Amino acid sequence: MDKDRLRERIIQLTRDLILIESTDDLPSERRRCFQLMRNHLEEVPGLNIRMAEKNGYESLIALPEGKDVPEILLCGHLDVVKHIEPGSYRSEIRDGKIYGPGAGDMKGQLAIMIELIRHLGRENPGLSVGLAITSDEERGGENGVKFLVEEEQLRCGRAIIPDGGSLTDVTVEEKGIIHLRIRAKGEAAHAARPWLGSNALHDLSLGLIRVQEWFDSFIPDDLHPDQNETHWFPTCALTMLSTPNDSPNRIPAEAGAVLDIRFVPPETSATILEQISSLLGSGFEVEPIVAAEPTHLAPDKEFLEVIGEVTGEEARLVRACGGSDGRFFCAHDIPVLLSRPRVGNLHGRDEWIEVESMLSYFEICRRYILKTIG
Repeated sequence: MDKDRLRERIIQLTRDLILIESTDDLPSERRRCFQLMRNHLEEVPGLNIRMAEKNGYESLIALPEGKDVPEILLCGHLDVVKHIEPGSYRSEIRDGKIYGPGAGDMKGQLAIMIELIRHLGRENPGLSVGLAITSDEERGGENGVKFLVEEEQLRCGRAIIPDGGSLTDVTVEEKGIIHLRIRAKGEAAHAARPWLGSNALHDLSLGLIRVQEWFDSFIPDDLHPDQNETHWFPTCALTMLSTPNDSPNRIPAEAGAVLDIRFVPPETSATILEQISSLLGSGFEVEPIVAAEPTHLAPDKEFLEVIGEVTGEEARLVRACGGSDGRFFCAHDIPVLLSRPRVGNLHGRDEWIEVESMLSYFEICRRYILKTIG
């Protein structure tokens, strides 16, 4: 294997993918991103490629002929978060890293997986390795991996998802996730005579304070700096606040908010929602957009050994405050291997992925696949 050529191909494909603004509001760009990847995959002999779709979100499934249930499935997503600043979707190489929106979440990993499928298809034709790429992970994965696993009946022996941990950090636990929409209703009135109305925005604000205070009660009094990365306790972040009101001198009759909640056992989505409803009281609508329980992963011992062989460092088992599509595979008792190259500033315009760690991750996956099913 020519390492210099591999480096050039992975860098170029990553940068080409970053140029495509594959955000939730641009389905045409998501389709363009899929087409670019198909252009690279279609030259692999004996690889069957098909598309699936649910609610406007497409997925690509590439499986070797005669292997409807591959022993290993590489899985990733092409959707990235939206940046409104002009000229955001471009990249640069600096200090051994590729910078650009989606570089580490996860255009760089897509480039690695595509090159890995191409390499294995050329050197080990017929190997039982497949690839699935979705386009709604940032929205919760309901129309992506969940759809593929539950409705398309996609199965595999184990899944490799490069969307968590780091090069030598393998994720074994992920927090549960709730994206929660809250609505408050009141009665409009002139702001000069507030006693004549009922301010929905004011009521919502007070309710959100009560909710946040409850989550703050989980913070340990002796929080150690080593816990700063994961904060292994429930957290809540207000991510959206809105009202249809368009006048500065009118009390709004409606107001809404969205919360991003992450939680750990023994809490469940049911206990969290019950407590929030109780804290808010009457007059509020509470609607879960996404609800997923905490996920426990059990990585293969041989995968950990290969990480040590390639990097010269012992693999660590870590917890993650974020979530991944791995939970949908785990729900069907499919083992998931969750690690990735070194990345940083995720969801920022200056998001990055380290090039040398991309090559190391490629080699980790290549050796593990050949060692276990080659």
